[in-house]
Amino acid sequence: MSSLINKAFQKARNEKRTALLTYTVAGDNTKKKSLEILKSISNYADICELGFPHNTPIADGGQIQTSAYRAIKNGIKINDVFSIAKNFKISKKNKPIILMGYYNMIFQYGENKFLERCKNSKIDGLIVVDLPYPENKKFSIKCKKKRINFIQLVSPTTSNTRLKKIIKDSHDMIYYISMLSTTGGKLKVSPKKILERYSKIKNQNKSKNVVIGFGITEKTIKSLKKADGLVVGSQICKEISKSIEKRQNAVTNVTNIVKRLKNKII
Repeated sequence: MSSLINKAFQKARNEKRTALLTYTVAGDNTKKKSLEILKSISNYADICELGFPHNTPIADGGQIQTSAYRAIKNGIKINDVFSIAKNFKISKKNKPIILMGYYNMIFQYGENKFLERCKNSKIDGLIVVDLPYPENKKFSIKCKKKRINFIQLVSPTTSNTRLKKIIKDSHDMIYYISMLSTTGGKLKVSPKKILERYSKIKNQNKSKNVVIGFGITEKTIKSLKKADGLVVGSQICKEISKSIEKRQNAVTNVTNIVKRLKNKII
């Protein structure tokens, strides 16, 4: 049975375009608002990533950290993240949702209990930033048994030998980190170079969906549209911050940004 993640990429391919993936932090700036934003942007995004707010996010830059701190300050807990995802799936049952977070939270919660909650909340995939290959092999197998996609991460420094093993063990989606930086950093590498490296990954196994993340904004998205999918996170979090500051409607403002991003890659 094809996963919703696979179906989303297939739909984008049929429409001859790249898939758009969005990232928002669960509970930013309130549980209610976070769910409203998620529902609204899912009308334009092919796949929605929902981040666990974390107080020491090693891979996240300033924009996402600010979103996470706001959510934590508002008292968001792991169970609230699951309830946001579950509520989202009630009206958007065919829209894939991927949870993104850090392994220490999963470990503290208990792996089996965590995956059971994911299954009950209809989570389609998981990105665990600080659980690299091959340390993630056992957890990845557990995910597969629950029909949850475990998404492997690869970077510009991943060796070819390692890359082959990661791709062989990967599920329906691979996340390519475009540059060595935290999220939200300015694109330091030329789009041409990023796509060259991307092609090497893609050519290892053309049936795998490979997305590019980090440094993708309204300015850079068009130049990378040869990829299967592109992830935008920091620019969305920045827009939420700006809306709160200016006391504007974050749902409307963020949806407009996602709409513009989508139009650039059609």
